[in-house]
Amino acid sequence: MNTATVPEPRTAAALAARRRKTEAALERVHQAITRLRREKAQVSAAAVARRADVSRTFLYDNAEARAAVAAAMEQAGERRSLTLANQDDEREATWRERALNAEDALKAAHTEILTQRTRIGELLGQIRDWEAEWTQEAVQRITTENTTLKQRVRQLTTDNRTLDERLKAARSNLRFQDRRVADLEAQIADPSAGAQQ
Repeated sequence: MNTATVPEPRTAAALAARRRKTEAALERVHQAITRLRREKAQVSAAAVARRADVSRTFLYDNAEARAAVAAAMEQAGERRSLTLANQDDEREATWRERALNAEDALKAAHTEILTQRTRIGELLGQIRDWEAEWTQEAVQRITTENTTLKQRVRQLTTDNRTLDERLKAARSNLRFQDRRVADLEAQIADPSAGAQQ
């Protein structure tokens, strides 16, 4: 069998070109991983392949690319776990804070309720004391007297109005009489003036 052998310089050039292409692809893979981390995006083989413009087969076949993606995915998982743990801690801290605030508010509310109940008890005691001073018979008597006094006030108001109207009428009559007296005195003093009218 006669196989054609490729001359040595052409093989070396092809291998060098392939190596450069692989190194460029690896560089793009590392840059894509860095960008995904910076953007806090999910790191996966598909996402790295899209960003680096390489095939997934390249990522799986190339040992260095496979290791870089696996390491990035592991770190992203650890970061996510750490972030979730921190969020849980923050939630727990805010829950504790809210619980403590609720306890303080509850204590304050209980204190206020106790104060209000004490005040209500004192006021009810005063009402009972005032009610004890007045028997039902005394309350009935005072109510009757109050009603009688109101009727008397209405009657006196009516009487006052009537007397006021009579006083006005008497004053009017008095003025008329004063003029009549003045006219008669004038006629007596000058009988000729009265005859002319």
